[in-house]
Amino acid sequence: MQTIAAIATPHAAGGLAVIRISGDRALEIAETVFSGAKRPTEMAGYTCAYGRFHDGGQMLDDGVLTVFRAPKSYTGENTAELSCHGGIYVTQQLLEAVYHAGAVPAQPGEFTKRAFLAGKMTLTQAEAVMDLIGAAGRRELQFAQAQQAGALHRRVQGISEDIVHALGDLAAWADYPEEEIPAVTPEGLYHTLEGVLEQLNQTLDTYSYGRILHDGVSAVIVGKPNVGKSTLFNLLSGSDRSIVTEIAGTTRDVVEESIRLGDVTLRLSDTAGLRETADVIEQMGVQLAQKRLQQADLILAVFDLTRPLDVDDQQMLEKLPPEKPVIAIVNKSDQPQQMEMETIQQHFDTVIPMAAKDGSGLEALREAVETRFYQGQVTPELGIVANARQKGCLETARAQVVQAMEALENGELLDGVTVLLEEAADALLTLTGERVSEAVVQDVFSRFCVGK
Repeated sequence: MQTIAAIATPHAAGGLAVIRISGDRALEIAETVFSGAKRPTEMAGYTCAYGRFHDGGQMLDDGVLTVFRAPKSYTGENTAELSCHGGIYVTQQLLEAVYHAGAVPAQPGEFTKRAFLAGKMTLTQAEAVMDLIGAAGRRELQFAQAQQAGALHRRVQGISEDIVHALGDLAAWADYPEEEIPAVTPEGLYHTLEGVLEQLNQTLDTYSYGRILHDGVSAVIVGKPNVGKSTLFNLLSGSDRSIVTEIAGTTRDVVEESIRLGDVTLRLSDTAGLRETADVIEQMGVQLAQKRLQQADLILAVFDLTRPLDVDDQQMLEKLPPEKPVIAIVNKSDQPQQMEMETIQQHFDTVIPMAAKDGSGLEALREAVETRFYQGQVTPELGIVANARQKGCLETARAQVVQAMEALENGELLDGVTVLLEEAADALLTLTGERVSEAVVQDVFSRFCVGK
């Protein structure tokens, strides 16, 4: 394979920048652009040297070279890292010098891809690298670290072993009938597959939690016009993103912001007030709001404590999808009350009084959101399904196991059951990367950043 190189630190001005080179010629190329007390090709692994970086006869910068020798490197190949001053121009010039010396630009995720191909990590561990980089908080970091340590791989491997054990029993019984091997009975095999199916279902059940950790909670703020939706949005986002006026119908479009509320990331949307209106533009905003209602993981329904519930409030209540989690926020709690709280409390399990203008009630909202989306029974070491690719592999395995169980119930030949279980095992091996196509590998690593 060609020797690759890329900037491994963010492409922005900083105190330090690192250029990573990996491949058979990594140390030779590093020696072309580096002059110091030690020659890179003669340095031991895990050692550093101070010197100067240059492009031909032109001095570019001074800095530190670090050498990692195969197989004890991130990629499993000879690797050199050039640490220079973090100016954008000087870093780019040094990278160009590395290219001139014979390296080629690394593709997105190519360093981690090479680590996977070298057997340094499983595919699920490799996917966890980007989760680790993108972790927005303590909980996300804990789960990403557990994934990188192999939590999901171990969980899936346990399920695979049960299927492979069943396949082994089937093969031994079919291939060596003269031996004293216990017969594989449909009843016994069905019982084994019941346990496998339960494990697959439990693992798939973690996907919604994994998706929220990875992408955040899609939350939408709804309510009739002028109840304080935009004020609440601005409070949560920490900036004046939404225009706030006393004029009803000010918000026409959907305003979005990704915010952190306690331990939960919210992908927050402020929407037009839900009401019947003759204004064509406002109608479009209302339609967008209704669409977001169907897509959201969480709905924050806002009511005005200073006004009695009216037709617009009732229409909004009717539009709330019954299957979606809703937190009712009774706004303007610092002002005289006109609304009947009992009516709201009858409709919603969680009702929080707030005064969004001065921030009171924010802590109660944080606790309510964390309580709803923190699943204490899902712990990092158990391993969770972190993305759609992993989910798809598990669903394929589950479908094959279900078909195998149905075949046993219908009295079909065990040969057909064997084929179905082999396909289930293949799906799980694809998940972990033990049996995976080049197309899948390319797709996984194409989502990585360059330099990792």
